[in-house]
Amino acid sequence: MPRFDRRRFLLAWLRAPLRIASITPSGPRLAGLMTKEISALTGPVLELGPGTGVFTAALLERGIAERDLTLIKYERDFATLLQGRFPDARVLRADVRQMWKTLSGSFFGGVVSGLPLLAMRPEDVRALLDGCFSNLRPHGAFYQFTYGPKCPVPVEILDSLGLVATRIGWTLRNIPPAAVYRISRRYQPMILIEQRRA
Repeated sequence: MPRFDRRRFLLAWLRAPLRIASITPSGPRLAGLMTKEISALTGPVLELGPGTGVFTAALLERGIAERDLTLIKYERDFATLLQGRFPDARVLRADVRQMWKTLSGSFFGGVVSGLPLLAMRPEDVRALLDGCFSNLRPHGAFYQFTYGPKCPVPVEILDSLGLVATRIGWTLRNIPPAAVYRISRRYQPMILIEQRRA
């Protein structure tokens, strides 16, 4: 991990600790967990809060084409950095609460989130998930990491949206240690159930 990236994260965190999930970029083990269920078959991926692009690079390694990545980052410096590192990706400098004004009509196969959900208001978390699942393909899932002991999305919000959270892994080899959750629709479309039986 470049020292420059660690310094950039620390400075950004000091300026806006509630907007930045960590004082250091995520490590390769966490990036592997966040992307392990994603492949070239997933289709376009929306990444929220991509930081310096650690998860973005892991998505490319999983076979997602750079042109199929949409990265949403609010901080100008990070957005500029990401556009330079991933020139074929769509990088939008936007607040996630407003992003669907620009992304209207876009559909994704998956969402990878580095957002600090625990620092967000519950109504904003609910609106975020509602918007994402309204723009996710039937099989799509929302991947979120957390440093906390449980899923950062309250059960009440999951239930109200017909969603379920499953912990797919955790790693001590990250600073700090982290767990990854897959959030998906509680009831999978029948066509997918039939495909799994075949």
